[in-house]
Amino acid sequence: MSTPFDLPISGMTCASCAGRVEKALAKVPGVTSVSVNLATEHARVAANGDSLPLLIEAVEHAGYQVPRHTLELAISGMTCASCAGRVEKALGKVQGVERVSVNLASERAHIEYLGQLDPGVLIKAVSQAGYAASLPQNPKAAEDDQQKRLHRERWALVLAIVLALPLVLPMLLEPFGLHWMLPAWAQFALATPVQFILGARFYVAAWKAVKAGAGNMDLLVALGTSAGYGLSLYEWAIAAPGSVPHLYFEASAVVIALVLLGKYLESRAKRQTASAIRALEALRPERALRVVDGQEQDVAISDLSLNDLVLVKPGERFPVDGEVVEGQSHADEALISGESLPVPKQPGDKVTGGAINGEGRMVIRTLALGTETVLARIIRLVEDAQAAKAPIQKLVDKVSQIFVPVVLLIALATLLGWWFYGAPIETALINAVAVLVIACPCALGLATPTAIMAGTGVAARHGILIKDAEALERAHEVSAVVFDKTGTLTSGTPQIAHFSALEGDETRVLQAAGALQRGSEHPLAKAVLDACAARGLDVPDVTDSQSLTGRGIAGTLQGRRLALGNRRLLEETGLTPGALAESATAWEAEGRTLSWLIEQAPQPHVLGLFAFGDTLKSGALSAIQQLTARHISSHLLTGDNRGSARVVAQALGIEDVHAEVLPADKAATVAELKKTGVVAMVGDGINDAPALAAADIGIAMGGGTDVAMHAAGITLMRGDPRLVPAALEISRKTYAKIRQNLFWAFIYNVIGIPLAAFGFLNPVLAGAAMAFSSVSVVSNALLLKLWKPKDLE
Repeated sequence: MSTPFDLPISGMTCASCAGRVEKALAKVPGVTSVSVNLATEHARVAANGDSLPLLIEAVEHAGYQVPRHTLELAISGMTCASCAGRVEKALGKVQGVERVSVNLASERAHIEYLGQLDPGVLIKAVSQAGYAASLPQNPKAAEDDQQKRLHRERWALVLAIVLALPLVLPMLLEPFGLHWMLPAWAQFALATPVQFILGARFYVAAWKAVKAGAGNMDLLVALGTSAGYGLSLYEWAIAAPGSVPHLYFEASAVVIALVLLGKYLESRAKRQTASAIRALEALRPERALRVVDGQEQDVAISDLSLNDLVLVKPGERFPVDGEVVEGQSHADEALISGESLPVPKQPGDKVTGGAINGEGRMVIRTLALGTETVLARIIRLVEDAQAAKAPIQKLVDKVSQIFVPVVLLIALATLLGWWFYGAPIETALINAVAVLVIACPCALGLATPTAIMAGTGVAARHGILIKDAEALERAHEVSAVVFDKTGTLTSGTPQIAHFSALEGDETRVLQAAGALQRGSEHPLAKAVLDACAARGLDVPDVTDSQSLTGRGIAGTLQGRRLALGNRRLLEETGLTPGALAESATAWEAEGRTLSWLIEQAPQPHVLGLFAFGDTLKSGALSAIQQLTARHISSHLLTGDNRGSARVVAQALGIEDVHAEVLPADKAATVAELKKTGVVAMVGDGINDAPALAAADIGIAMGGGTDVAMHAAGITLMRGDPRLVPAALEISRKTYAKIRQNLFWAFIYNVIGIPLAAFGFLNPVLAGAAMAFSSVSVVSNALLLKLWKPKDLE
């Protein structure tokens, strides 16, 4: 049967474009008719219901695009993995929806769709599946709602325990020789409100699931407890006058109380998995002090504009991303970048919204607002990662779709089996109830998302932003890491690597070079002046300073005409390297840039030689050593010359070096390495973006370009190479937690269901085991919050 599709298409500019698109779509198997409208930029296609991916592929292969949009919905009423699967299935059936990912732990649905789509249509689809959906609230309102819900759950739990405790008390006293039983009417009075008032949520959710033609945890609980409650009523009704009937009110009441306990503990624990997002949200100040004509105005953040001047007092958070215009201070960026030490800030430096101003009063100029701020982008990255579905979750989804129907069949087989072999109907029913109760698929649905939320959250606190769950899951398999050189393993700014003096001591030679470079903005000049400052040297003034285009700089110092420049300047002055020839040759072989300090008058001669080069970042050697210790090979991939690449590689112990590689060839080099294992690429520049995308895992260094960050699956918020092994480590830990959680989720059912079916587990113990399974899975995931990167403390 053909289904009509409305495909939005961008990139068409003329009638021939529309014709090409129409021709491409007509070739797709199952297409019965195609009509492309150039004016509305849409294609109306009649095709088989599962042809949408092929239609999109055909349009893109023809050289055009199908625009995609994303939307997030808050989903309520989900209680287990099969619930999440049904919501996903319902949303996936809506025309135009291309991809859906439902996260049970965060209770969110992430939807990718084509063209225009009314959110009301999606909300209606969720409602028809038996659940409720809405557009997400602002974080504060969502937090308030969550607190209210947790408060209601707490009171329902307390009331359930108070009512169920007298029912279970005789069972607890029996081992001590105390045989006491409440009368039947008292048991009925205590159990009924638990069953139908506090347990009403299970009936409502179960009925919605049945109407949708599916099953969920609530159906299992409702059927199991109703069977125990109904059996008790039956036994009470047929009991002879004066006799004490054997009732099961305590089983149904205690199971509901235990399920409520499990859900309450689970809700509390799930809030902790999302604590990283809440911590980041809390960094956003709501108001700022805008400075206009010297006057301070207290305004809402939303009222600020770009280039506004904002006053930030000591101890306050920077309300926006900006540039320091006035004042000096330190910024505590620990919660944003994971940087443990305050960072000095002065005019011209950039500041990040959410960081804490230290001791100084500062005025900043606004550079970014709203969703464009660094903090907003961090929050978005963490939210996307936590909403994403790891590949291993696909196995869980397949299992959860058939789990509840299989459990119902096992429970029915248990009932009929015990009854067929001569057991009383009460025994057969109680064993079937135990099967229904213990087989809760909550733990199965929570195993993966809670571990991902906890793992991405703790990583973000240490400056590691994991953009998607697939990167998190695959990173533990990495066997080789490819590093870009400049800005990744090295600082990216030139510094004096070597220098030698022929006349006088090194201090005087360095002072003379600093005097010539004073006031210059050239990177090499800054390197000289930084070296002078590091040694605490006073830099004298020169007179008659003159820039020598393409050669260097000259000036008069204490009656001597000095110059600092390249070999061309040396030769023009009629000088030779002399005693420094050997050093010059060796330093040039290292890829260093050489500058000669010479005296031009009164007597021309060489005073000294400086070799400039990029320096290693402080954590580079530790990062490579950590990777080597984990049997992960390191590779250097750079466009720089072989000499400088070899120096860096030797200093770090990297054996595999690819130098003088063009940006276009970096991706090909990475693709070649992928043939031998899983490859991570670490870079920071625009020219690294293709290689980052080509790698199995792309890791963008902090301070790099936005292009690199978008191409990478993991972004490091600061340029410390030690965060690379840390990112791989948290991936390994998180994946281990996922496997542990899935093991526990499956093992509870694999062991528990047969025990219940063969009568070794009563409904009360089954309820306790079921509640404990969900709580243990979430608690195990929360252990990730204790993780700290090695060698970064």
